[in-house]
Parts: sequence; C-alpha cells; structure tokens
Amino acid sequence: MSPFLIDCIGYAGLVINLYSMSTKGEYKLRLISLIANIIYILYGALIAATPIIVGCTIAVLLHGYHLRRLRLNKNSND
Repeated sequence: MSPFLIDCIGYAGLVINLYSMSTKGEYKLRLISLIANIIYILYGALIAATPIIVGCTIAVLLHGYHLRRLRLNKNSND
C-alpha cells in the first residue's frame, strides 16, 4: 500500500475523531469515536505502531462498554 494511502487512512481517523467532539450527546460521541479508533487501529497496523494499536484497542473497548451501558439504561427507562 502506498504511503499516501496510508496517510489518508490516518487523516480519515483524525477527521472522524474531531467530528465526534462536535456532536451532541454522549451516545453519538462515543459511537463516532469508536469508529475513529477502529480506523486508527488499521492505521497503526499499517505503519507497525504498536502504541497506537494498543491505545486505540483500549479506547474501542471503553467506548463499547459505555455504549452498551447507555443502551441498557435507555431500555430500562422505557
């Protein structure tokens, strides 16, 4: 894969992550951040950057946990 395409993947993760910070509501922020972190994991794998892979994997797990918690709380209130 070309270095340009790899950089584009990294920048896509950045743009999505920045967009998530402008959203309203915790659920939407966490969902979009989760997607951005999945892209960062791909980017980290392509550039062989273990710290990026580890950090973003932890972030994905945390966002997934909180998304599940938010969904369960919403369902219990219905």
